[in-house]
Amino acid sequence: MRREDFLALVLYGPGGLVPCIVQDAATLEVLMVAYGNAESLAATADTGEAHFWSRSRDELWHKGATSGNVQRVVELRLDCDHDTVLMLVEPAGPACHTGAVSCFRDPANGGARWTPGPIGRGSRSP
Repeated sequence: MRREDFLALVLYGPGGLVPCIVQDAATLEVLMVAYGNAESLAATADTGEAHFWSRSRDELWHKGATSGNVQRVVELRLDCDHDTVLMLVEPAGPACHTGAVSCFRDPANGGARWTPGPIGRGSRSP
C-alpha cells in the first residue's frame, strides 16, 4: 500500500488524535502507548522512526531524539476500525522514560498487574 493511501485510512478521534500501540517487532512485547496525529504519522512514514504528538507539550515528539532511544519502524498497521495504529518497531533502547524496557513493566509503578483468579475472582500480583 502506498504511504498516502495508508495515511488517508486513519480515523482520528477528538483533537485529531489516534492511539498508537508500540510493539517490539522481534519480541512482540508492548513497549508503550502514545498518541499520534496526521503530522506525527506523516513524519513517521517519511523518516522511518516513531513520531507522536505530545499532549502535555502540545508539539511533535520524535521518540528518542534527546535520549538516543529511537524506535525504527518496521511496519505500521491499522485496526479493523482504522482508529488505532499498531507500530512494530526495532527499539534502540528502553521505551519508558523511567529507563524500563517497556512502560508496562516499570518497577516504578510497583509492577502493578491484575490476573483473573478462579471463577472470576481476581488477584493483584506484586
